[in-house]
This record gives sequence, structure tokens and C-alpha cells, in this order.
Amino acid sequence: MTKLSTLLLAASISAALAGCASTTDDSSNETTPLTSPSATLTTSASVTPYVDVVASNDVITLKQIMGDPQWLGRQPTRMGWSADGQAIVFEREKPDSDLYDVYAASVKTPASSEKVSLGELHQYRFDERVVRDDGVVAFRFEDSVFVQFTDGKTVQLTRGGARLSSLTFMTDGRLMAVSADRFIAINLETGQREELLTWKFADKPNAVDEPKDYIAREQQTLIEYIKKTRETRQARDDLKQQIASESQAVAPSAFYFDKAHRLAGISVSPNGKFAVAATTERKPFRDDSDIMPHYIQEDSRIASKSVRRRVADAEAVNHDLWLLNLKTGEKSALNYFSLPGYNDDVLAEVKKENAQAKGETYEVNRLPRPITLLQSWNWQRPSIRWHKNGNAVAVMLEAWDNKDRWIATVDVENKRLENQHRLHDDAWVNYRFNTFGWFNTTETLYFQSEHSGYAHLYKQTPGSDAVALTKGQYIVDDLTVSSDDTYVYFKANIEHPGIYEIYRVNTQTNEIDTLTDLNGITDYALNPSENTLLLSHNKVNRPSELYIKKVGDADAATQVTDTVSDAFTAMPWAIPKIVEIPSSHTDAPIYARVYLPDNFDAKKNKAVVFNHGAGYLQNAHMGWSGYFREYMFHSMLVQQGYVVLDMDYRASAGYGRDWRTAIYRQMGTPEVQDLRDGVNWLVENANVDRDRIGTYGGSYGGFLTFMSMFTAPDLFAAGAALRPVTDWAHYNTGYTSNILNTPNVDPIAYERSSPIYFAEGLEKPMLINAPMVDDNVFFHDTVRLVQRLIELEKENFETAIYPVEPHGFVQPSSWLDEYRRIYKLFEQNL
Repeated sequence: MTKLSTLLLAASISAALAGCASTTDDSSNETTPLTSPSATLTTSASVTPYVDVVASNDVITLKQIMGDPQWLGRQPTRMGWSADGQAIVFEREKPDSDLYDVYAASVKTPASSEKVSLGELHQYRFDERVVRDDGVVAFRFEDSVFVQFTDGKTVQLTRGGARLSSLTFMTDGRLMAVSADRFIAINLETGQREELLTWKFADKPNAVDEPKDYIAREQQTLIEYIKKTRETRQARDDLKQQIASESQAVAPSAFYFDKAHRLAGISVSPNGKFAVAATTERKPFRDDSDIMPHYIQEDSRIASKSVRRRVADAEAVNHDLWLLNLKTGEKSALNYFSLPGYNDDVLAEVKKENAQAKGETYEVNRLPRPITLLQSWNWQRPSIRWHKNGNAVAVMLEAWDNKDRWIATVDVENKRLENQHRLHDDAWVNYRFNTFGWFNTTETLYFQSEHSGYAHLYKQTPGSDAVALTKGQYIVDDLTVSSDDTYVYFKANIEHPGIYEIYRVNTQTNEIDTLTDLNGITDYALNPSENTLLLSHNKVNRPSELYIKKVGDADAATQVTDTVSDAFTAMPWAIPKIVEIPSSHTDAPIYARVYLPDNFDAKKNKAVVFNHGAGYLQNAHMGWSGYFREYMFHSMLVQQGYVVLDMDYRASAGYGRDWRTAIYRQMGTPEVQDLRDGVNWLVENANVDRDRIGTYGGSYGGFLTFMSMFTAPDLFAAGAALRPVTDWAHYNTGYTSNILNTPNVDPIAYERSSPIYFAEGLEKPMLINAPMVDDNVFFHDTVRLVQRLIELEKENFETAIYPVEPHGFVQPSSWLDEYRRIYKLFEQNL
């Protein structure tokens, strides 16, 4: 058996133990799903069975699978460790509610969890937590900060008032935190508070101002009274400044910044000597016209909801970086001139192509590029990182055009940046895989980089070359550095692109230890003592449960929760195969899930191809999908004789940089090519009738439904586009400008990638389902496309609207209505 077949067999055995019957065909190295023979029927286009009939253990119905997900069980979420590190903590939805309860259990009896009372939440939940070298712990929960001393005593440091955040321990043992527009230090033994730094965005007040014009200058020169008054004011101000610098009784003076700017980031050194700050021009993030109507309100009026701006209206952002000397009050600009490529015209060829299309010419521009601290929805930690000794600091910066990321240290003596690592990508730098920081015991950087083609872990002594700690065709993520710097723990898909296990690498020998072998998708939380892993693990047909495992223990992980309902377990869910579909355009295969009905090779089959959303997302893996309703829907289709294919087309996550960036400046082209390869595979390997294949998907999947139906009308007999993007110029900046640049720079890419420009290609029946309160993909997208289809006199499309739904549906009735329509589309046309 190959490794893959062994893993598939393990998944099959797990499914059987979970109550889902399956058999394994070793000759094909794949797992074949079984459903109840009585459930497989051939239906006419006018009949829609198994939709609203009473649920049973044999028949999967839309009514059941689109109901409130609590019927599956209330799975554990947000796992972690208590503030003292002695208890495992997780959350579960309250019965018949959208609210959550917190549960906790000791490591000794992890399966015996109990609900945490509201009055004890702060003992188990925290928003941030820091540990002093002697073991003292400080943590924040909601508006309060607590301190746990080594004798076990816990003291509540604050309750209400000015909120403390960004907790860290200083080299002298004091707790440092941000409070409004200042940093303060608190002596935990005496309670004394000291203001370390405060900042203001205003004109710096002066005791005496410079003369504003000629007559003012003459007045101050000629009139002795005025001259003496000014000298007195200046002397008084000088004395005040001198007292502030020499007396412990007076707080230091504030640092002043341009009043038209705002703070973008700030961090003080643990030794209290310096700070690094980033400021940027204060601009509105949206226009007054960026609104969305919400029609269903309690007062029966129409509400106007504010929404984000479109990428078409995006404006470049630049951060000014400053080094602040807290002892002298000196403020020094840290310019970007030392960063390699800071003024490269990285879009020169793109701009030249767009200029030529308009009959114009373009000259290369070598002006400095807008550069910012790296800020991404996938990077929540600070981009200014001090070593715990307070002597070294690094910043992570990115070009606003998304083509470069730098990690630089700050030379505080010479007040300049020193580049340590530049990650350049001609397409775009990945907004994931940006963890960086310092080892604890040495001034050594660690960071992730995708420059090898896959996200890997590196260490680097500033001034020396980076050293790879991991390498290969797999992805390393979710890093945790041990307190002694011996190990870095991580999650990776080393064994197979669709299997994620937990590992650790020795930072000196590069030896990798495999810590879990659960065959699915596994996440982890390492306890503060670094000897126990709390795991969240799921399989293709089983939602997540929690497990616990001693680090380095050869024994298997122990399951500590069992929350999946008997009703879910009893259903005949299909177990998809993970297959490698040959690509016509790349050397790498296209990984896909295929769901096969019983006796699929006995007759010509109808088929459905599902397009996952998000673009950069992985769904052909061996874990429980975020698309769990779709998984159940696909099982229902299989029960009725459909073949279902779910592809990780190019642009999907999990397969490295080249797979990710294949869509640069051409969204919808590589993916549709891959869909064609998938259709051909179904015809050749799953006995599918080429003329009876439909497709559907939501968000990015809805966009791909449009692109395939419009640009390759021979590919599918029908399609359903849900909450779909129709024109990328109307989507957000953070995501879209990575892939297509911006419309003012690269209109060719937008017109090449937006379905609204290809609507004349629609030939087959199409359903458009659009939520009206969608602040992600605006309802406006659908409105514009529908008008375009009307003007093109297209007849074979229908639109369903959902007045109260956001991008991700909430109401079970909406889910049911949506999937009834999708099912009806396929039944009538396939």
C-alpha cells in the first residue's frame, strides 16, 4: 500500500467506527463510499424527492441538513489553557442559542469538563497574557488586569477606568502597558505607576512663537517691554523642561506629531529607553456614498448601513517610522532608503501594457514607494518587535503595492534601519505566513518566508544570512517557540497536502519530531509548561473534538470531548475520495474530493462540480470542511445517484506559492481551465455523462460559476452562483489589489477577470442567489449584472434575493430556500 492509500484506509476505518459504512478497494488505493441501496433512485426532472420528507437514518433531507447546525452536536471551539496553565479551556454553544458557554477541565481528568461560572471566567479566559522570568503572570480579561504571583495568589490590578493593553514585562520586573495615549510602568510590589511615554497629534506648544510677519518682527525688536516679556516666558518654559528632565516628580514631556496624522503602531523597549512609532496621514477609510440599505427593520423603515470603500477608490498609504529616545526626548525619522528595492518601479511592465492599450507611453518611475508596517487580517500581532532584553528591535514592513516585505532591525545609535530579509514576489506577497520575532535567550530572529515556493521557518542572526529550519514541498504555520529556544512547534502538511499534523523542529540540529499522527486536520495549543499539547482534530466526516497528548510521549493522543450527536452519526454520509487529477497546464496535479454513488460504473451518471469560496482556501483535504452544509448536501446528492466533484483549483491554499499566484492578473482563467480538466476526469473515470454536469458555489465560488458559464458555455449544463462577485473593481482593497493591482493602474486585469464583461456568453440555465445585507460582496454586484443580462436579452437566468442575510447566511429558512432552488436547478436540467 502507498502512504496515501494507508491514510485513506485509516479515514475509512474511522468513518466505519463513527457509524458510516464503507469498504476499501486496495487495488485502487482509494476509499469507496457506501449508501443504503434503498436510497439510490432515478428521478424525473419534475420530482424532487428527499427534500421535506420526515428524516430517518436512511434518508438525507434538505430540511434536516439546512436546519440549525446544533443538531450535529455542539462542538468545542476556541480551545486553550487557563491563565495559570493548569486547566484546558474551550467553548460550546449554549443549547438553542448563538451564545457560548466556557468549559474547563484539569489535565489529570481532561474528559471531566465543567461549565465555568460567569464570576470565574477571568480565571480561565484572557485576552492577553505575559510571563515574567520569575514565573509571575499578568493577564487581561475584558477591562481588568490580573497578576498571579508564584505563591499562587492572584491580585486584580485594575477594574474599569482607562483600559490597559499591550502588556509586557520590563527588564526591571515592572509591568508595562498602553493606557489611552501613553505607556505606563507599574511596580507590582509597591503599586507605583510611572508614565514612560505619551504622544499627541497637535502643534507643539512653544513659550515664544516666531514672528508671523514683518510688523510682528519689528514689534518684538523695537519694544523693550515685549522683548522682556518673551524672555521671561522662555526662561519659565526652560526651567519647566529642566525640572521634568531631572525630577522624578514630573512626567516626561509628550512627543508631538503632525496633527493631520494618526498612530499606526508603537512599541516601547522593555528597558524603557527607546520607542519605535509609526504614523500615517489621517484619511477616511470610506466615503459618505459607501452605504448599503437594510430593508427589514424593527421600525419598518429603511436603514442606511456604512460599508467599506471599493478597491476602485483605494488610495495609497504610507507610514512614517520614528525612533523616540525616552531619556532625551529626541525624535528621529527612520527613512526607508536602506531597504533594497524601496524605489523599484515594480509595476513598470504592467503600467506600460496598460498605457499601450490606450495608445500612450510609460516612463519608468524611481520615486520611493509607499511603505507601511505589515498589517493584515491574518497577522494580528505587532509588526514592531523588541527583544526581551530591550536592546534589539525589528520591524516588519510591506510595500503598499504588495510586491515586497522587509524585516529590518533598528540601529538606535545611528538612527537607521538595517535590512535583514527582503521577500519579493512579482505577483504578490502572501498575506498569510508572516510570523516573526526574537528567540528568548539570544538576539536571533525567527520568521516565516515563502521565498522557496512554500512557507517555511528560518532563523537569522542580524547581519548574517538566514538559515532554513524546515524545507520541502509543504507548508509550515502556527509557530510557537519554546522558552529555551530549543524547539519551534508548528503545524504542517508534510505527509500529504490534505493532512495537517503537529511537529517541532530542533533549532540547532534541524531535526523534526512528529508529535501527532491523527490523519486529518489537527490544530494545537501548547501549555505554558511546554509538556502537554491540547489538540483540536477533525476528519472528513467528523467535526472537531479535543484531544490531549504529552509532548514526546509515544502513546496516541487521548480524546477528551465527544460532542457529535447520535442523529448525525447515524446518517449515511458519503466518504469522498481524495484524488489527483492530471492538469493540462501544470506539472502538479489538481487535488479534489470526489463523491461516488453506489454502482457508479454501472450507468451513465449526472454530476455536480462544487466551487469553494475565498479563492485562497483549501477544501480537498482529509478534515471536516468549513462547508459542512455542502458536505451534507453532496452526501444527499450521492444518495440520489449524483457524482460530486470538489476541486482545489489553482489559487487554492495548501499547495505553495506557484499554485497560489497562478491567477495573478487573470482571475477566472486558470481556475476554469482546471474545472475543464475536472470535467474531463469525471467523464473518463466516473462514468459521467458530459451533457449532464452542473456547477455551483458561493462568493469566489459564485464568481467561478459565472466565469465558467460565461467563458466556457460548453462546460456545464446549469449553474448556481451564490453571493457572487461580478466586478472586482467593487470588491475590497486588501484582497483584490494583491491579485489585480488597482483599477487605476491595471484596468486590463480587472476587465480580464470580472464576469460582467463576459455576460454575453451565457447560454445555459443559471440561478443567482444574492443576500441583500452583504457587506462583503455587495448586493450591488448582483444588481449590476442582472441589469447587464436584461440588456443583453438573456432569458435563461433567475435571481433569488435574501432580504435579511449577510454574506454568510444565518437563518435556517434562508439556507433551506437557497438549497431547494439549487437542487431544483440540477433536477430540472441534469
